[in-house]
Amino acid sequence: MNWISNYVRPTINSLFSRREVPENLWTKCDECGTMLFHRELSDNQNVCSNCDHHMPITARERFTALFDGGIFTEVAVPAPVADPLHFKDQKKYPDRMKAAVKKTGEKEAMLVAEGEILRTPIVAAAQDFSFMGGSMSMYVGNAIIAAAERAVEKRLPLVLFSAAGGARMQEGILGLMQMPRTTIAVEMLKEAGLPYIVVLTHPTTGGVTASYAMLGDVQIAEPNALIGFAGARVIEQTIREKLPEGFQRAEYLLDHGMLDRVTHRKNIKNELVTIIRMLTGLPPAVQGDLPAPAPEAEAGVKPAEPAK
Repeated sequence: MNWISNYVRPTINSLFSRREVPENLWTKCDECGTMLFHRELSDNQNVCSNCDHHMPITARERFTALFDGGIFTEVAVPAPVADPLHFKDQKKYPDRMKAAVKKTGEKEAMLVAEGEILRTPIVAAAQDFSFMGGSMSMYVGNAIIAAAERAVEKRLPLVLFSAAGGARMQEGILGLMQMPRTTIAVEMLKEAGLPYIVVLTHPTTGGVTASYAMLGDVQIAEPNALIGFAGARVIEQTIREKLPEGFQRAEYLLDHGMLDRVTHRKNIKNELVTIIRMLTGLPPAVQGDLPAPAPEAEAGVKPAEPAK
């Protein structure tokens, strides 16, 4: 009986026992509650296939979908002082930074890259909301300046994807000072006659909205993105009035002249190329590559006619 209990029964149970399912195979849509398979969601750029709700996407995932073949070159960003104010709340600032780096795999809240979209070269910068709420830090300021300098150096347009809750409180006034610094970086582009296009994603609030996020030559937003400076509750308490339905959402701002376009995430790439080529005087982009010529055609040999 010991042999049956200790060997045969566990072996049979292991063969027919229920296999464990990884927890990250399915994602629940925040808007409609639909369970979405992770591969389907990734292929759809983190947009719900049921209700079209635009879910958060990291800067690296965005660039992989944006650039041709998912290929891009990262632009180096100067590293600022790690903890200039020696800030501490419930945790020390360096500890929060280490946790954010471990969680996201990125070293900061903004990624700067250079590459081509439909064979149109650009410089792009994108904020990652999963990294401490995409908060505007000294590094983010350095990143935007580095992106602007690279764009001026290479004579390329700059495309910026914003997603932030405002300035990083752990850096205090040094975080707020990135507002004028980034404004000067945008002026560098304008003086050089280069396009600066901003894509506002959910959410874009606080000092980010009050600086570089609203200074684009063309302002595009993703559907239903929250865009504003102060929160709706603060505004209601200040003016003592009820705000309209959908206030500070992308569609409302488009109707009231603060945005130029509201574009679905899957159409952003084509729209950016169209706008950039119009602003720079380039012909329309080629949407598909022709097949390579046959070896006979390359050598100048007339291909054989097919048998009738």
